[in-house]
Amino acid sequence: MKRVALVGARGHGASYFDRLDRLAAAGRARLVAVADPRPPGPLAPRLAGATWHDSLADLLARAAPDVVVLATPVHTHAELAVAAMRAGCDVLLEKPPTPSLAEYEQVRAAARETGQLCQIGFQTFGSAAIDAVRRLVDEGEIGTVTGFGAVGTWVRTAGYWARSAWAGRRHLDGRDVVDGVVTNPLAHAVATALLVAGVTDLDQVAQVETDLYRANDIEADDTSSGVVTLADGRPLAFGFTLCAPRRTPALVVVHGTRGTLRLAYETDTVEVDGRADPLTFDRVDLLDDLLAARATGRRPRCPVDDTAAFMRVVEAVRESEPPRRIADHHLHWEGEGPDRHPIVTEVESWCWRAATEGRTFAALGAPWAH
Repeated sequence: MKRVALVGARGHGASYFDRLDRLAAAGRARLVAVADPRPPGPLAPRLAGATWHDSLADLLARAAPDVVVLATPVHTHAELAVAAMRAGCDVLLEKPPTPSLAEYEQVRAAARETGQLCQIGFQTFGSAAIDAVRRLVDEGEIGTVTGFGAVGTWVRTAGYWARSAWAGRRHLDGRDVVDGVVTNPLAHAVATALLVAGVTDLDQVAQVETDLYRANDIEADDTSSGVVTLADGRPLAFGFTLCAPRRTPALVVVHGTRGTLRLAYETDTVEVDGRADPLTFDRVDLLDDLLAARATGRRPRCPVDDTAAFMRVVEAVRESEPPRRIADHHLHWEGEGPDRHPIVTEVESWCWRAATEGRTFAALGAPWAH
């Protein structure tokens, strides 16, 4: 039974307790240690004998895990992942891998040097829907593919941005964070669209154009579009917002000469023009997959190397000018206190147009774009 350590036990990290309970019941892995700077408090009953540490360094000095799960703030990812791999551990690193391409290359180099596995937590990479989409495209369901898109219109409240010191920041204490809509909440949309397009390497991306805005009082972007020009010349365009009137399913779109394919990646559902019923698929949990990859010697579903193209997009956002503020007359606010959130006028239609027409908000002439 593999020994697993969890670093970062709050927020998304807390979801790993149930996953590890299931793995323990199956006799595959057990939680042996947790690292978090805050005391366990209400999490104490979930430890089941696992030790609690205030840092990864202390954990590695006192425990001997086979696998380290890192669910920590993004600006800590590179340092912690490298330390865990150099200690002889495989790593499941939550998305996004790092806030910069330079730090990403440090993680990738450590994986190569140590021979340890580093799986990135893009859960959609474990979905059977990805292979199904590729098969449908190869079979000519939508004709010749002309481009790709991603659209996400979500809602994030004041409470979301207040949850931590790094939320919504581009920099913190002199370090890159880059916590905006493109690189964190809807990072799955970008990474999944690239995967569907078969684009994983740096040299498969020719150019990235970004168009970043914010309605909230944050440093990073909450409403953004962009066009990724692939090496073969085809566009991959996205339109994202966290300032929609309601949350709708995030989609990856494949445009063809005979129709369109839409992947709702949160539910592993595929719709194809001309087909009456949607297709729904299963997915493999990436922690399960990491354990199986080590046991069998096969490649994991989302190795760090396969997120290089995504990191080109992250780097473009990092290097961009700070997002422009959307003028007050183009938005209104709903809710009170921590539930308060802005709604950008007609933002849903502009996001969809960006993803389907392959142009940025500014190029499309959105009234709040510059």
